[in-house]
Amino acid sequence: MMIKTIKATTEVERQAAFAIRKEVFVEEQGVPLADEFDQYDQANDNGADHILVYIDEAPVGTGRLRVVEGMAKLERICILKSQRKHGIGRVIISALEQLSMDKGLSKAKLHGQKQAEGFYQKLGYYTASDVFMEDGIEHVLMMKELS
Repeated sequence: MMIKTIKATTEVERQAAFAIRKEVFVEEQGVPLADEFDQYDQANDNGADHILVYIDEAPVGTGRLRVVEGMAKLERICILKSQRKHGIGRVIISALEQLSMDKGLSKAKLHGQKQAEGFYQKLGYYTASDVFMEDGIEHVLMMKELS
């Protein structure tokens, strides 16, 4: 099993990332399609950086990075259901953190789903809020100092 991570820069790569998000968030978790995609998904200077993780040439996971208030905001992190438990989540977070540090950012935050809170804690994030609802799913704000 060969795992590789790329920054999704071509339209084909971006569409592969969007297809994974649609399958996980919209079809599996019931997030409204209109809420899943936003202005930061456009290919422009205001857009987010997207990454794509492949297993043996097949795209299986994605995430995006925005700079918000001088800090990295990790967003839209997801993995196809059939490909979970291969450590892909850790690969996505690591790639987004590296991209953040390459941009000179020293802090990261994310809105983690409550059910994934333990996963993010294992990667060095701490919970910085009470539970809040986002798209009908319980989330918590999580933060980390990048080094």
